[in-house]
Amino acid sequence: MTCPLSAPTIPHLLAAAAASFADLPAIEEGAQRLSYRQLDAARRQAARALLALGLEQGERVALWAPNAWEWIVAATALQSVGAVLVPLNTRMKGAEAGLVLRESGASLLFVIGEFLGTDYPALLDHEDLPDLRQRIILRGERDGCLGWETFLTLAEGVPESELAERESALSEDDLCDLLFTSGTTGKPKGVMTAHGQNLRLVRDWSEMVGLREGDRYLIVNPFFHSFGYKAGWLAALMRGCCILPQQVFDVPVLLERIARERVTVLPGPPTLYQSLLAHPQRDAHDLSSLRVAVTGAAAVPVEMVRRMRSELGFQTIVTAYGLTETCGFVTICRPGDDAETVATTSGRAFPGIEVRCADEQGRAVPAGQPGEVQVRGYNLMRGYFNNPEATAEAIDAEGWLHTGDVGVLDERGYLRITDRLKDMFINGGFNVYPAEIEQAILGYPGVAQAAVIGIPDERLGEVAMAFLLPAPGQRIDLDAFLAWCRERMANYKAPRRAMLLDALPLNAAGKVTKDALRKMAQSPA
Repeated sequence: MTCPLSAPTIPHLLAAAAASFADLPAIEEGAQRLSYRQLDAARRQAARALLALGLEQGERVALWAPNAWEWIVAATALQSVGAVLVPLNTRMKGAEAGLVLRESGASLLFVIGEFLGTDYPALLDHEDLPDLRQRIILRGERDGCLGWETFLTLAEGVPESELAERESALSEDDLCDLLFTSGTTGKPKGVMTAHGQNLRLVRDWSEMVGLREGDRYLIVNPFFHSFGYKAGWLAALMRGCCILPQQVFDVPVLLERIARERVTVLPGPPTLYQSLLAHPQRDAHDLSSLRVAVTGAAAVPVEMVRRMRSELGFQTIVTAYGLTETCGFVTICRPGDDAETVATTSGRAFPGIEVRCADEQGRAVPAGQPGEVQVRGYNLMRGYFNNPEATAEAIDAEGWLHTGDVGVLDERGYLRITDRLKDMFINGGFNVYPAEIEQAILGYPGVAQAAVIGIPDERLGEVAMAFLLPAPGQRIDLDAFLAWCRERMANYKAPRRAMLLDALPLNAAGKVTKDALRKMAQSPA
């Protein structure tokens, strides 16, 4: 039997983990308890049910749900039959999800019935989805959709041998997922990555952060994001950890769960740790089980790292940097790095991965000099789905991925991200792309032109602010406009402020100067 650390594909990993970790707990969520053997049996049953539905290798299957045990079963099942996972952000509105479903050509959709008061299947009622032939409700029932239990019974008509044949046809070079990133064009791009490259990265990541068999891993990061998926449940299953899914970031609930469930591993954005440190009831909870923290995606104060060690008891604290286009992994700090290194850098490159900072001519700049962060190695995506032009723009002839981030490498090879060539900003750990918001805003009645920037926000890091140029003779009510945005955009994208302008500031090339907008944003309202 293959060792989990050397499995070539995700279904091979699940089978190897079942053999290696057997009756150890794999997932605990509420009353639901699954051992590694039970998880593998559930995966195989769901995979056979997918075969009963006629799912072919290479088809795309979308998953739209919060962190839950069924998410992992559904994802590993579809990957077991050679299908490609397309995770959907639970904050998306119907139009946003519909666009990704059309762009990916997804033929099946696993979807939660209701979450935080939203009826997810109903969000797609008015979407044209010609490729989508089946919907499966993970929790709840809906007309025209298969319930989870009903779906699983379909496995009875498919022998194990048929699944074994499909699994044996899979190789490390087959695609395992298609994660969509909005980019700066405003149109989502599907990032294609394969089984083998992801598993190699997950093996190295889990070794560097020190995941251990029996660790209790509370996963707050969403499963639809590479942090919660690849550095989350996939890494946990490779190392024999127990996955503790958490659907909502709620500090009192986190404190209670850490104490009650003896959590040892707790990655998350800096906001998570700042919230734990600031909570007035923190000392009432026993947090002594905590050992490993992994963060990134925003500035990290040095003092916060020190307090995480002294007050929260973390032994290992690392920061990391990655992109969807790199399977989520590029650089990472190493255990033992001092607080200043952890707080002010994103670590150094993973083994087998090259990172450089380059000037506008594509030449590497010396240590200590800023340049565009470029990455080369086995972790690079297989390209953007159905978009060879964008792929060629992103990866040059020498194999370097141009990230659009500006950074500095020190003499040790540690990377510090200093700026973004593109205008992307980060809201509560989520990447936000102004061009996507600008494109959506142009659908608002009376708007002739729009520009969006990120402005500082104490709680979320940055939030969107929109600048609007009304069409001639049109009046725009800003409160009504902001409400319209909230109804149509995920909350991390929706502008929190807006300003009307007589003209947008332009440079000599006719492009909006975002620096001028930032100065306007700082002026009194």
